[in-house]
Amino acid sequence: TSKFLQPGELDPSLILPRPPADGSPLAAAEIAELRALAASRTDDRLARAERDAEIENVTSIADIFGPALNLDSYPATAKLFKDLRNEDSVAAKAAKAMFRRARPWEVDAGLAANPALDKCDKGETKSSYPSGHATMGYASAYVLAQLMPSNAQIILARASDYAESRLVCGVHYRRDVEAGHVLATALVDKLMTKQAFKAEFVAAEAELAATHIAP
Repeated sequence: TSKFLQPGELDPSLILPRPPADGSPLAAAEIAELRALAASRTDDRLARAERDAEIENVTSIADIFGPALNLDSYPATAKLFKDLRNEDSVAAKAAKAMFRRARPWEVDAGLAANPALDKCDKGETKSSYPSGHATMGYASAYVLAQLMPSNAQIILARASDYAESRLVCGVHYRRDVEAGHVLATALVDKLMTKQAFKAEFVAAEAELAATHIAP
């Protein structure tokens, strides 16, 4: 359950369009994109996507700063992102349950044979839309970028690359990660209006204020 939002306060049906139906021309185009990505991806990019699949929390975004942003050293910041992780998980799961979109590997036999699936957290059936990883990545990035605005560009670029990893793995469609982006934006905007969340944000901001972190 959400720590900051009331039930129904973030309604996926009011935020996200319905995904394309299986077998529709739009869905077929998305399948074609995933096939092309599977054929062209490099071993290094696939390895990065597999690592991204394993780490579904803010450290996957903050890794651009290396050891300079070790959250073990910043308890207020760690608390903020722990609570944010709960919020993005609740939001994504509610949306997945509402839309119940089949995963690419459920629909396309060629993608089901993808040897990367076992290393990429292929996810549960009918839970493709939106991408939970993308929702987490963009939500973490938007909050982190507000904490460190001088680094916003590289933080948001990392979130985009992290979301792209789900396509490289072949476990989500393009619209799934785009929906994660939209949902994350709406979630963070809503959370920043909540006094309790904003208090955690301000505490983290103060904690990082004297720290000069650069990639």
